[in-house]
Amino acid sequence: SQTHPDLWSRIRAGFSMPELDTSLTRKWEQYYASRPEYLNRIIERGRRYLFHVVEQVESRGMPMEIALLPMIESAFNPIAHSSAKAAGIWQFIPSTGKHFNLDQDWWKDERRDIVASTAAALDYLQSIYEMHGDWQLALASYNWGEGAVGRAIAKNQAQGLPTDYLSLRMPTETRYYVPKLQAIKNIIAHPDIYSIQIGR
Repeated sequence: SQTHPDLWSRIRAGFSMPELDTSLTRKWEQYYASRPEYLNRIIERGRRYLFHVVEQVESRGMPMEIALLPMIESAFNPIAHSSAKAAGIWQFIPSTGKHFNLDQDWWKDERRDIVASTAAALDYLQSIYEMHGDWQLALASYNWGEGAVGRAIAKNQAQGLPTDYLSLRMPTETRYYVPKLQAIKNIIAHPDIYSIQIGR
């Protein structure tokens, strides 16, 4: 099996989403960089699952940033639960989980199953990427729902406004979502700059 630093270089080599260089990205970089213990705890927890996630993302030819998404969604905690009843490292809400064939009953909840939930999350992300042809809009849809993003795009189109991620009106959580991922990506791309230890 590959050693841990090799996995991180493999992750870095697969980054391919457009950069989001905004003041919000810098705000979240400072947020995470000023909490190295928190970040290292997420990285440590993620080690158990990251190899599988990276393999799956790579096999589908998707941008490797997606492998970092559980850091934002759940801090790589498979038993994470949100107020919206989302569960697992990919934080599926019950209805989206059902739509992607994740069994949920009192006996088991496949949203917490790393293999099943990773396949479902990547299926979902691929389908919303194909819908928008844009990863930032796909990520916004993953967070806010594709219907909501579709309506925001339509509203801007009707007003003759641009329809890219930065131009849409969206809830704060969704506005922070892509900058958070970009911030984590920047720190993982250059951990030395932020004095973060990865894979030690």
